[in-house]
Amino acid sequence: MARWCLFARRSCRLPWCTAVSGPLRWPSLPVVGDSCHRHAARIRAGACPRGRGSRAGTGAGGCGDRPSSPPGTQENSSAMRTVAVVGTGLIGTSAALALTGRGIAVHLSDADPDAARTAASLGAGTVEEPTEPVDLAIIAVPPALVGKVLADCQRSGLARSYTDVASVKSGPRAEVAALGCDTVHYIGGHPMAGREQSGPLAARADLFEGRPWVLTPTADTDTGTLNAALELVALCGAMPVVMDAAAHDRAVALVSHTPQLLSSLVAARLEHADETAVRLAGQGVRDVTRIAASNPRMWLDILSANAGVVADILEELAADLGTTVAALRALETGDETVRQAGSADIEAVMRRGNHGQARIPGKHGAPPTRYETVVVAIGDQPGELSRLFREAARAGVNIEDVAIDHSAGQRVGLVQLQVEPTAVRRLVEALGERGWDVRD
Repeated sequence: MARWCLFARRSCRLPWCTAVSGPLRWPSLPVVGDSCHRHAARIRAGACPRGRGSRAGTGAGGCGDRPSSPPGTQENSSAMRTVAVVGTGLIGTSAALALTGRGIAVHLSDADPDAARTAASLGAGTVEEPTEPVDLAIIAVPPALVGKVLADCQRSGLARSYTDVASVKSGPRAEVAALGCDTVHYIGGHPMAGREQSGPLAARADLFEGRPWVLTPTADTDTGTLNAALELVALCGAMPVVMDAAAHDRAVALVSHTPQLLSSLVAARLEHADETAVRLAGQGVRDVTRIAASNPRMWLDILSANAGVVADILEELAADLGTTVAALRALETGDETVRQAGSADIEAVMRRGNHGQARIPGKHGAPPTRYETVVVAIGDQPGELSRLFREAARAGVNIEDVAIDHSAGQRVGLVQLQVEPTAVRRLVEALGERGWDVRD
């Protein structure tokens, strides 16, 4: 007998769901933390009861007829029909835009009515309240407010299932339990995506495409709620990762929260620096300080919810900094033995950095790939970059990554094209023949 699942559709467009007649074969989801393996096992086994709104039928269908999608949207082939987004900042509005683009009816609300109306004007949904419980409510508020907002939403019967998008999970989970919320129909979530800007005007429908979206189910989590969250992730084009809440918080402290503080600390050195020194800033310092432009108030909410773990990592960094400072001081001495020891310490920390950087995933989550850089000078005028890209396409060369180093005081920039090593010669020759200024 066929198992029923929220994702079983003859015309299913979800990238990791196979619509078949009979038991569904679920892919292997990335799982981090022993306590989460049973949840992944439930998914892989197809242990998905009939979803909300599904009804009996034959084959792999069973959802009933669907209303036609609004103009400009893709047909909604999912089980999810309605969603409420509570909090229309960058993340909430981006999720709403992605969902409306897939034909989902989205209801928007925010403590600031103007923010909700702004999101609605962008096509993210409607500010009208739903007339019946929606399929899923997305709590898109700061970590410290998740518990209270969830409790309020559950008391009002806003949705059948609930999730949040807070960047810290342990604290909100503890508060949810302390407030006596329904944990059966709630699952923590965190899309690993963002921008330096905040608010609905910074939102993008494609913000989550190809990005990890962490889900933190507990022993209480209902399978239908887990399925609803997985469907949300798929509709937003993200990749689901199942993690324990504490493991998640340790991970984001290392790869997100601590880098944010370090970027801000480096940028703070520039606040009162001599203007001549600042004008010498190149791409290196721009890369390091890019995220320092983030909203301090938003980050204070995030760091307050994960302060202990971030402090632990900063203490480790402080120890490394102490060693590095001592090594640099040693290079200034006249004692050759001391100088050699200092040199060895500096080289050691640089090599550790090499090894750590090499572990960062490459394109589409694949293992890192070594690319070669082709540097091309272009004028700062409309159409130059697109013309350069067209020339690369004519040469049959795929541009893997790109960066632009703007020249101070001149209307010219150096474009750094990252390409496969085997494509370097072909690209250089093609660009040279077309009159481009290719730099060595």
